[in-house]
Amino acid sequence: MNDNVPTPAPRKPDLILLRDPVEAQPPLVDAFQRRITYLRLSVTDRCDLRCSYCMPERMTFLPKKDVLTLEELYDLATGFIARGVTKIRITGGEPLVRRDIIDLFTALGRRLGHDLAELTLTTNGTQLASHAEALAKAGVRRVNVSLDTLDRAKFAALTRRDSLGQVLEGIAAAKAAGLKVKLNAVALKGVNEEELPDLVAWGHGQGHDVTLIEVMPLGDVEEERLDQYLPLDAVRQRLEQRWTLTESNYATGGPSRYVDIAETGGRLGFITPHTNNFCAGCNRLRVTATGQLYPCLGGGERVDLRAALRSDAPEANLAAALDEALRIKPEKHHFRMDARGAAPALARHMSMTGG
Repeated sequence: MNDNVPTPAPRKPDLILLRDPVEAQPPLVDAFQRRITYLRLSVTDRCDLRCSYCMPERMTFLPKKDVLTLEELYDLATGFIARGVTKIRITGGEPLVRRDIIDLFTALGRRLGHDLAELTLTTNGTQLASHAEALAKAGVRRVNVSLDTLDRAKFAALTRRDSLGQVLEGIAAAKAAGLKVKLNAVALKGVNEEELPDLVAWGHGQGHDVTLIEVMPLGDVEEERLDQYLPLDAVRQRLEQRWTLTESNYATGGPSRYVDIAETGGRLGFITPHTNNFCAGCNRLRVTATGQLYPCLGGGERVDLRAALRSDAPEANLAAALDEALRIKPEKHHFRMDARGAAPALARHMSMTGG
């Protein structure tokens, strides 16, 4: 089945060499005095799954000419590092379908321990088994893996691909390579609702943290969003009937709020854009694979970084573009899930923005 995923080419020498450290510049601080230290950098909008809450089955992907090169992605990342970003998460689409993506991890990994504190990624896990050791060698220490169900038939229906075995193999390979795995599960009403406690228990039994996520109204997915939406406060109430949940001070720099579960010995996160808005502490910016910077996942505001990178004065224009992004970053998103048949909050899909 052709999912528009390029066939892997033979490994070549690294395409990117570590440049001299960039000179420090003014930190990224938005109009609400939030310090931006976390970049989510998408390297592709392509994916080898078609999750029903994320995209339509017949998804149209971007032409390659619109996507930043690996060199441009590296230059962009170093521009953010110069402004005080200390954590970079590589996202997609599915980042591991990008040809030679390990070259980017290797180049950025050389900055770890200097001006970069953490390099990580979010993946659907299908390609993880063949990349886990290389990621660990590059300096990646943690990965987020999307896993909404452990039922093979349900997984195939939800993702429109029979790939659960590949994902589980990838998770096992990541653990064997020494990577800390966090499982991300989107809570879906009537789909995995009853299974969530068992999914949490399985994850904790494997030594993995688990985070539950409320569905977000991004892009047309050919299904009724309100029918998918499961408030996590209701999920938490059900979990508290089974286990003892204690608030945790643990934080990773993202929007998850964590609890410890006494009976499983594991940690459980909640990402709640609807029932418990997390915008007050936002420290993140997102950049798409085409170099469009979105100051807010739930907003339409954007700044074109690709134009800055490809201009005659890339450093100055990139600095000016980042300043503009800080100026227009909104105080909070305005997701709504209270109207049946409503258009998505934004036309762009999550796979285009970056997870």
